[in-house]
Amino acid sequence: MKTVLITGSTSGIGLGIAKEFAKEKYNIIFNGLETNGPQIAESIGKEYGIKTLYSPANMLKPEEIKAMIDLGINTFGSIDVLVNNAGIQFVAAVEDFPEDKWNAIIAINLTSAFHTTKHVWKKMKENKFGRIINIASAHGLVASEFKSAYVSAKHGLVGFTKTVALEGAPFNITANAICPGYVKTPLVEKQIADQAKTHGIPESEVVSKIMLEKQAVKEFVSIELLGKTAVFLASEQASTLTGTALPVDGGWNAQ
Repeated sequence: MKTVLITGSTSGIGLGIAKEFAKEKYNIIFNGLETNGPQIAESIGKEYGIKTLYSPANMLKPEEIKAMIDLGINTFGSIDVLVNNAGIQFVAAVEDFPEDKWNAIIAINLTSAFHTTKHVWKKMKENKFGRIINIASAHGLVASEFKSAYVSAKHGLVGFTKTVALEGAPFNITANAICPGYVKTPLVEKQIADQAKTHGIPESEVVSKIMLEKQAVKEFVSIELLGKTAVFLASEQASTLTGTALPVDGGWNAQ
């Protein structure tokens, strides 16, 4: 039985991805800052008949990330699949963008993926197997106004993915980025209000005029689709699929 670590997996996209791995009977290491994180992990474990572990490691703190991975490897013997999903967002014009928000977005959305990857790498090389899946964004491939930090972090994550793919290839370690369009999550719900304020339009117009304007398919991307994509990338069948930035964005990048 393989083990997957998913950062930011006690809510939103991460929790949805965890459920898809649970269906495939992976051991799951959950991570998140929700106070009921242990209960979420336990509940998923019971529902799907799998072993789970929960870590409250803060993605801003490298020492906590290392401790989480050490605990995971000591508990399960290895971490076979790493899903770097944790992320935050903030919307503002460049001249108004708070420096602390910039630093936090870069740290959580990009730098934490470096720390997690670094610490699972040795064991993956020893095992001659590893799957690293980075949840990037359509904004890892294109830009939008008022998201300078997020776009920078996600572009960086795509570049990091490609580098890791090259380094991992001799050891059967693949690295791929999934680049979703808009997904209906608590993070996006919050963005609706932020976008309305920034653009000076009612919240009711944000979804159609701002969020889904660039998607050919005028629907939010489903969390289930992202989870199934991650499970495929983790599979043996995907062993030669590496270094990609896979758009799951309703045709946004087809333009």
